[in-house]
Formats: sequence, C-alpha cells, structure tokens
Amino acid sequence: MSYRVLVINPGSTSTKFAVYEDENPILIKGIEHDASEIAKFNNILDQYEMRKEKIQKILDENNIDLKSINTIVGRCGGLPPVKSGAYKINDEMIERLRTNPTLDHASNLGAVIAYSLANEIGVNSYIYDPVCVDECIDIARPSGLKGMDRHCLTHALNTRAMAIKYAKMNNKDYKDLNLIVAHLGGGISLNVHEKGRMVDFVSDEDGPFSPSRAGRLPVTRVIDACYSGEYTHKEMKKRVRGEGGLYSYMNTFDAREVEAKINNGDEYAKLIYDAMVLQIAKSIGELATVVNGDVDAIIITGGIAYSKYMTEGIKKRVKFIAPVEILPGENELEALAFGGLRVLKGEEEARIYKEE
Repeated sequence: MSYRVLVINPGSTSTKFAVYEDENPILIKGIEHDASEIAKFNNILDQYEMRKEKIQKILDENNIDLKSINTIVGRCGGLPPVKSGAYKINDEMIERLRTNPTLDHASNLGAVIAYSLANEIGVNSYIYDPVCVDECIDIARPSGLKGMDRHCLTHALNTRAMAIKYAKMNNKDYKDLNLIVAHLGGGISLNVHEKGRMVDFVSDEDGPFSPSRAGRLPVTRVIDACYSGEYTHKEMKKRVRGEGGLYSYMNTFDAREVEAKINNGDEYAKLIYDAMVLQIAKSIGELATVVNGDVDAIIITGGIAYSKYMTEGIKKRVKFIAPVEILPGENELEALAFGGLRVLKGEEEARIYKEE
C-alpha cells in the first residue's frame, strides 16, 4: 500500500509545503508572503487561514485532492520541551500554541494548519522533531550559573533525520549508533545522538559563530557592552543574533561571497572563515567527550555543507574522532514526510501531547 503525506513548513515570510507519495515528492512548493500581507495580522497565529487557503489553492491547481492525503505533518516550535519523534496534534497542543507558546514563531502555524486541514478530511495530523526536542542527560543542563540552566534548542528536525538516514544508508539501526551531527546554516547547532537519543547539544548561542549569529562570546565583555549606554536591549540582541558572525566581520550573510573573496586572495576573509571552521570542529570535539569518544560517525549537514572548503576544513580536524559523512541541505520537508511515513507504516508510534 502506498501513502500520501502533506507536509507544511511555515517561515516568517514564506510557507513551504510538499506532497510525498511514499518517499517520492510529487509536489514541492514555496509561497512567498509580502511584508504588506503579513502586516495585516496582529499576531502570527492569525495568519493561519490566509496561509491555509493558499496551500489549498495550489493543491487544487495541481489536481491533488486533499482527500487523497493519508496524513498531514506540520513544523512546530513553540511548545514546552518534548521527546523526539512524532506527536499527534490535538486540541491541547493547539490551545498551547494559541495562548501561551514558548516560542512565538511562524513555525507554530505548521501545527495549526495541519490540524485544520486534517480535521476536514478525517485523518490524523502530527508534528515531528520540533526545535523544542529535549532529551538531554541531566549533567548536560547546569550552565555554571544557577537559574540559567541550558535549554536544548537545536535544528532537531534535520539533524535527527540525517542521523536516521545515515544509519539506513549503512544498514544499521539508528538506535545502535553514537553520532555527532552538525547543522551548518544561517545558525549553526550540533547535537550528539547516543543510541537513538539526543543527549547533549551545542546551540547556535553557545557554540560556533555562523553567518548571522555570534555564538559563544566572552561574557564579561558582553555585559560591559550591555551597560555601556551604546546599545538598547533590542540593538544588543540584534548584534549577537542577526548581525553577528560572518556578517559582523564581512558585512555579508552569504558564505559563498566569503569563499569568493578567499579565492581572490583576501587574507582577512580566509582568517575569519577558517576561524568558523575551527570553532565548528572544536564543538564536534566537545560533544565527542559526552560519549567518552565512542563515536561511530560525524555527520555534516545544512546549506553550508555544500561548501567543499568548509567540509574539508572540518573533516581535516575531526576525522581522528570518527569517519565523517557529508549530507548537505536543509532537508526539512523530506524529514517531516519521512517521519509521517514511519508513523503510517507502524515503524514508529506517535506520542500524545499533554500539558504537564
């Protein structure tokens, strides 16, 4: 029996969605939303009818009957910490997202739209590996300052999907492996998977700098900057998360532009880019200690993983730990679809979301 899965991944100014027939995409679309269109709504969740109607319109234009869909999987983020895998969307989850989300982000619309469409056709809907997945071991939580424990926020969806993909490629069971996965995108995060559980992480705030984020910083100097009078609270946040990283050094968010400068002999660009390579490699080494160096493979994924300069630089520094596999791309739609398929096929059991 074949299955059809509709997956929905909303962003702040776009809605990406796809229809998969088993593991094959039969429709992949991205809808761009003008700023003026978004500005009409008082809050993010109010946008759901508008975005839902646009998805329905494109499905109709491509002769895909919504009733042919077996399940719908949406991206989500604004929930309290959850386990990895699938969660069946229910009224309790939607109420939390509408009234008290832990993260006010467009990705929350994925769950709301999926639930609404699924209810229309009488099928189950799910979220899968949201950014709030937290399976950390207890000793990974203390930060060094009481009251500021570490909270796991990583690119869980793509990193776990690539870990599962790696296991399948090598005829292994994901739950038998220890893997370190580095997601290299606009933000960079890493996590370590010990026998099927993401037990520790390096977030995009406490790890390597990235195209737009400053990552780990000397905290006393940050405190001095916060109280210097030069920056407002909003400006300081933007400096470290939005205008940090490559942008602060090179005035561009595009790693390809930095590589082009390196190829043209720009020594400063090479220094900064190599520093980012080194910081990523150091974070991989850091996570290797969590599993006592018993690492089966290191996986590098995300958009910047298409860069041979970047991946070869990292590989050179960490290959002594374990073999390195490059699986580039964001892969979020595929990850949502394959998660939904595993539930439909009975290979994975979905959890039921419940407020504590």
